[in-house]
Amino acid sequence: MGKALDGIRIIDMTHNQAGPACTQVLAWLGAEVIKLEEPGKGDVARTNMRDKPDSDSLFFLILNANKQSLTINLKSGEGKALFKKVIAGSDVLVENFSPGALDRLGLGYNVLSEVNPRLIYATIKGFGTYGPYSGFKSFEPIAQAMGGAMCATGFPDNPPTFVWPAIGDSGTGMHMAIGILAALQQRHQTGKGQQVEVSMQDSVVNIMRISLRDHQRLGGVQPRTGNQLGKNVPGSTYPCAPGGPNDYLFIFAQQQMWGAFATAIGRPEIIEDRRYATAEARWENRDTLNPIIEGWTRQKTKHEAMKILGDAGVPCGACQDTGEIFTDPHLKAREMIKDIDYPTRGAYKTVGCPIKLSDSPADVIRPPMLGEHTDDLLSRLCGVNSQELARMHDEGVV
Repeated sequence: MGKALDGIRIIDMTHNQAGPACTQVLAWLGAEVIKLEEPGKGDVARTNMRDKPDSDSLFFLILNANKQSLTINLKSGEGKALFKKVIAGSDVLVENFSPGALDRLGLGYNVLSEVNPRLIYATIKGFGTYGPYSGFKSFEPIAQAMGGAMCATGFPDNPPTFVWPAIGDSGTGMHMAIGILAALQQRHQTGKGQQVEVSMQDSVVNIMRISLRDHQRLGGVQPRTGNQLGKNVPGSTYPCAPGGPNDYLFIFAQQQMWGAFATAIGRPEIIEDRRYATAEARWENRDTLNPIIEGWTRQKTKHEAMKILGDAGVPCGACQDTGEIFTDPHLKAREMIKDIDYPTRGAYKTVGCPIKLSDSPADVIRPPMLGEHTDDLLSRLCGVNSQELARMHDEGVV
């Protein structure tokens, strides 16, 4: 059986993280993703934070699996003509250039929709293409700051805190993937393409909607509460053996789990203790209850404690560092950690597709070398012969 997105051709004109995250998940799901890059340079992520001088960076590799690389010089007239031929036979264009960049090249939506009326033109911007901030540039921390995430994160006495999971970049990419799939479904009904726009600020605001609920529910700005999840005990991180900086377990036991939790930690006598019998009482008496919980967790490693509580039906999770993620047996069983070989680097580890389709398992194929597929794609999509290709290479068109 074919892949879910077989037959969908996507031209990926994105760089860094937000756009490549979007197109990579679509490539995992079977779309033909052609990464359009500048000859000789390519995506800036190829060299950003490079750890080996003769290889593309891990930053690039971890976001560009399952794609092909086509190099075209869009500043040349012949290059633009080739690009339009490619667009004529494609379904989706995804771009995250600075505001107005493609319009200045004469390759905006109004132009390309004339070339291909069925084209889905997907645009990722820091603040979108309209509104007071639309001309401003953005990066991950700026999107988090403007979307409310930083002010809601951290401990009360500390400043607003950056969140390392890329909710501004990869979060925007996932929103865009949903938008592209919706536009393709609507095109299936109407036969007509359209523009799809996602801004990084909008994406973070959407992910922050529960905090916006709490602002209204509680009547004011949500305070920073560190790791404490509401007025719940247990509902935070607890230190574990042997006491290293990441030896913590997050435990969250609701009222219906209280008996199972108390039994699992060997303290069944506190189940009916009036100080701890209800969620409200446990919160009021947290100064005596939390030391009881810590007294148990400090005797166990985080994974030992997680196994005991997990088996008892109590939600909990070891605070795993990046090294533990790479070796997690559950993630390996779900093929979320994959070993890949790249020509100029050798073996490295990357993530697999988090979307599991029963009839269309996602393979992870190594990212492309810069321009690796240029000749094949231009021959196949544009009918360019070998002599013309040689000339174009010599003249810097491709």
